[in-house]
Amino acid sequence: MTIVAILAVVIIVGSGVTYAVVTSRAPTNACATFTAEELGADPTPGTVTGDTTPNYANATSTNGPIREVPVGTTIQVVAAENFWGSLIGQLGGNLTNVRSIVSDPNADPHEYEANTSDAAAISGANLVVVNGVGYDDWALQLINSSDTAGQEVLNVGTLNGVSVNGGIVTGNPHQWYNPLYVNHTLLAMYGDLVALQPASRPIFQANFAALNTSTGGSSGGVSIDQLYSRATQIRDEFRGTVVASTESIFVYLANYTGLDLVSPQPFMEAIAEGNDPPASSVALFECQIESGHVKVLVYNVQTVTPITTTIKGMAASDNVTTTFVSETIQPPDTTFQDWMYGEYNNLENALNAYQLGQ
Repeated sequence: MTIVAILAVVIIVGSGVTYAVVTSRAPTNACATFTAEELGADPTPGTVTGDTTPNYANATSTNGPIREVPVGTTIQVVAAENFWGSLIGQLGGNLTNVRSIVSDPNADPHEYEANTSDAAAISGANLVVVNGVGYDDWALQLINSSDTAGQEVLNVGTLNGVSVNGGIVTGNPHQWYNPLYVNHTLLAMYGDLVALQPASRPIFQANFAALNTSTGGSSGGVSIDQLYSRATQIRDEFRGTVVASTESIFVYLANYTGLDLVSPQPFMEAIAEGNDPPASSVALFECQIESGHVKVLVYNVQTVTPITTTIKGMAASDNVTTTFVSETIQPPDTTFQDWMYGEYNNLENALNAYQLGQ
């Protein structure tokens, strides 16, 4: 696609956000086939969707009776991904030893392949935390193969009622971007730790309180309360703003913050699954960017393809602010809430940049 009558462009780069101020543009004729609504005109405030009552009865599965861990013995925990590993590690503190398997910030977690080291770690764990919803089937296969007696298994998808057949919301595996689901999961993690070592309940309670309150836990960083207060602030200030995303990772947070996410669902789902999106969805996405209605593009840096790179380039030329998100914690040694708070900051900066560029 080509852009006509661009008179002046100023590119500004900073802290995870890039944006361009373009003085004028004219859409290509090919975009005339799409309706104004498809292109993001006349936005309506987004709604919070995808919440369910936590299914604690299905939060854990065990092979036989739960095998309690004696006081003085470290609880061995394996998390399939480091975002869940960070949270369970903060809840367990020095009473747990947590290994997070998927943590490479330069790799696509959807494409992870397990190895013998992963199998050994899962086999020897007292508690395994998996995301579920087709995101880490390799971990579920290792759990079934190891058949470890008395092992606790927390399947986050089962907990939250999210399944692979649920569509872009209730079948979306990126549950750590849904504040409601994170809160459900924290409660389930706490319950699992108490079940494994009942005598340490007061310690787990204290860790849970610290993680959720203003102290931010032992890390001294951002707390869960502070994190989601920031999300509420974004919703209060920018509700209804038209945004787009290269991948379905942003669906939950867009709903929670009330942003109007207009990018084609087939495009976002295909990129998330490592497939080529339908040509019609690519054409619509490009026209949405070109239309001037989309204010912010959310770009997943861990599912980069030639098509998403093209979309990002168009955004830079069409007065669309771009902000970046990742699937795993970056940098890997920070906490879940500090990482996510940084992404919220970048999102808010991107939304503000649009307003400043008007």
